[in-house]
Amino acid sequence: MSTTVNEFQPATTTGRIANFVDTRMGMSPIVKFFGRKIFPDHWTFMFGEVALYSFVILLLSGAFLTLFFDPSMSEVVYDGAYAPLRGIEMSAAYASTLDISFDVRGGLFMRQLHHWAALMFVAAMSVHMLRVFFTGAFRRPRELNWLVGCFLLMAGWAAGFTGYSLPDEVLSGNGLRIIDGILKSLPLVGTYLSAFFFGGEFPGHSVIGRLYALHIMIVPAAILLLIGIHLFMVVVHKHTQYPGPGRTEDNVVGYPVGPVYAAKAGGFFFIVFGVLALIASTVTINANWNYGPYDPSPVQAGTQPDWYIGVFDGALRLMPGMIGDYSFLWNIPMPWGSSVSLPMGVLVPLIPVGVLLVGMCTWPWIERWITKDNTEHHLLDRPRNAPARTGIGVAAVVWYCVMWAAASSDLIATHFRLSLNDVLYVLRALFFLGPVIAFIVTRRICLSLQRKDRELVLHGHEAGVIEMSPEGGFHERHRQLTDYELYRLVSFEDRRPVPAIPGRNGKVGMLEKARAGLNRMFYQDRVAPVSREELVEARTHGQHGHEEHPVELEHGSHAPHLDR
Repeated sequence: MSTTVNEFQPATTTGRIANFVDTRMGMSPIVKFFGRKIFPDHWTFMFGEVALYSFVILLLSGAFLTLFFDPSMSEVVYDGAYAPLRGIEMSAAYASTLDISFDVRGGLFMRQLHHWAALMFVAAMSVHMLRVFFTGAFRRPRELNWLVGCFLLMAGWAAGFTGYSLPDEVLSGNGLRIIDGILKSLPLVGTYLSAFFFGGEFPGHSVIGRLYALHIMIVPAAILLLIGIHLFMVVVHKHTQYPGPGRTEDNVVGYPVGPVYAAKAGGFFFIVFGVLALIASTVTINANWNYGPYDPSPVQAGTQPDWYIGVFDGALRLMPGMIGDYSFLWNIPMPWGSSVSLPMGVLVPLIPVGVLLVGMCTWPWIERWITKDNTEHHLLDRPRNAPARTGIGVAAVVWYCVMWAAASSDLIATHFRLSLNDVLYVLRALFFLGPVIAFIVTRRICLSLQRKDRELVLHGHEAGVIEMSPEGGFHERHRQLTDYELYRLVSFEDRRPVPAIPGRNGKVGMLEKARAGLNRMFYQDRVAPVSREELVEARTHGQHGHEEHPVELEHGSHAPHLDR
């Protein structure tokens, strides 16, 4: 009896290579699994892809720049192609940056592509995080993935800061001077941390090499690890999706990875690459040949960090050095006779930045504690249907933007011919009043939009047609919503305030009272979705015009039944 097995023989070279790999490594089950993975299709999901593709471009352009950059602070005399700086002493790091810009073929393009990709990477991550926040995609079971996203955003900040500090010119030197001041303001350990980081007294002789190691090895490795963890969790938890007909908490409606989503993603990568290449080739950024080598002796103004680091600089600028005769430099006597100086004018501005970062990282647990909502959520919220959360998010963005704008207070004053003190006074007022006003206005707008949605569900769209009844009365014709529009406007949770719950001792503690108060703020003025009874009553009375799209309703449901 023959035991010969006829193996599959592909007809093409590509097929034979794929078959060879599959028979040795068993890749087909993995490819089959991921190829059938469904991803929903919505334009807001593209921001995460933009961030990922920008990071790939960062790696490619950074690998090119690594071949030519010299991370040394040793003094050299510049003798390159840029004539205005020829013959001037500078660090080897700055000289190699100038060589990349003027002597290496394609070097300036690659340096600008790297910088623009870095800005796009952080911007896309920021918008992606805002989308996740405002739609509630961070709720159970995705709390840890939200935390990974927060660490990814901060790692992006670290990558950007370590990167633009490398050229060792005036712009990066002033940024490092601010870091040196912050480190030295820390009590007891500040001077030691500064000396360790800079390799001695500022500016030292080691900081560029250490920043270089962080920039090309440690931070990118951390980002790659976090991206891997993030994508793994996306696969495990399924992708969230917006409410719509046929979409439930137990399914995902969209396209499979292969071939539809993979083809779209590949094309989108080249679009992102093309846009960044176009910007890099036409728009100059960080023209560091205009600054010259860093000299720590003079005091300079007008330099600005990249936008995502501006919040740290702005918080420092908003803090006054003195209020009247009161100084924020505290001298605390020690038992052994000496005293410790606490420069609160530097330490206090770190508090709002820390509140923003800690609040961002812990928000999923804060909201779960306030709302007592511990159920799994795979359908996203419309921001208007969570007015308190949306208001808090906008307030945080306004608070961030005020500190970010303060980093440019001197340029705002000079460009608009204003007093620098007046600009700071306005920004200080906005620092306290801006978030409060933003929360109140945003929350009222969300509630108004909810009432508008409710009106649309009950009465439909205004058709712009006035009809006269046989009795001589006039009324406006309304066009009823389609099934999809109706589903989108009524399919959200009708959450009610959760009162304070007594503890094991039968008493309501202060913390629980505070939670109940925050919970009332979340849900007290809620606008409930239109119920079946209300919709049936609005349809049967026929008081609002001709019904163009009759809808059959399922008993006990806010959403229309889709079988027509």
